[in-house]
Amino acid sequence: MLSKLNAGWFDTPLGQHLLFREQRYFDDAVSDVFGFHAVQVGLPNIDFLRNSRIPLRVNCAVEPPSQVRADPMFLPFQSQSLDLLLLPHVLEFSANPHQVLREAERVLRPEGRLVLAGFNPRSLWGLARIAQGGERGYPWNGNFLNISRVKDWMVLLGLEVAGGSMCCYRPPINRENWLRRLRFMEPAGDRWWAMGGGVYFLQAVKRVVGMNIIQPQWSTPVARRLLSPAAKVINLKHYRIHRDR
Repeated sequence: MLSKLNAGWFDTPLGQHLLFREQRYFDDAVSDVFGFHAVQVGLPNIDFLRNSRIPLRVNCAVEPPSQVRADPMFLPFQSQSLDLLLLPHVLEFSANPHQVLREAERVLRPEGRLVLAGFNPRSLWGLARIAQGGERGYPWNGNFLNISRVKDWMVLLGLEVAGGSMCCYRPPINRENWLRRLRFMEPAGDRWWAMGGGVYFLQAVKRVVGMNIIQPQWSTPVARRLLSPAAKVINLKHYRIHRDR
């Protein structure tokens, strides 16, 4: 499955270049999230939860060496049970990415945190995917999703976007010496081409709109008159008069 396709790719110079930046982002994103249950969906051979302070951390994926074997579209967790959920490059390799986000919303508790990473089609990486198709395997065989579409899906599901970032502005050249030569593009791209990174990150919080129950103020003069025996008799007479008509 996917792990067999990407395991070797992450050992390449380009894969290491991406992994270093993604690991750094996830380390920072999960460090200040508290709770009891954290789950990483996908990429079971990489631990993006290593810096989390949550005691119970689980990896879930279709393929080994995941601790929980499951399809991301049908997560085997109770509703509103997770404090933190990671989706590293899951949406672009799913047949129904909207369903994956729907499941994420279901299993997150109120105020739970979702952190995801995706390949940006509006970048040099996206152009490389169009030029190469899916012939070179991972990650070019994925369906890169626009960040605006993912944000729209989140809003529809009640997931409030709380932060985001981009990385990998260098062209996806799988040569270590060229990646070193082009390292100046990272700070330059972050400043001048902020939405052109090869990979984007999004953080969202599950918001649940609560109902404010307004209790009647029975102590007011109007309420006391409505509750008085005289008022009940008057209302009953009024009802009988109108009924007889």
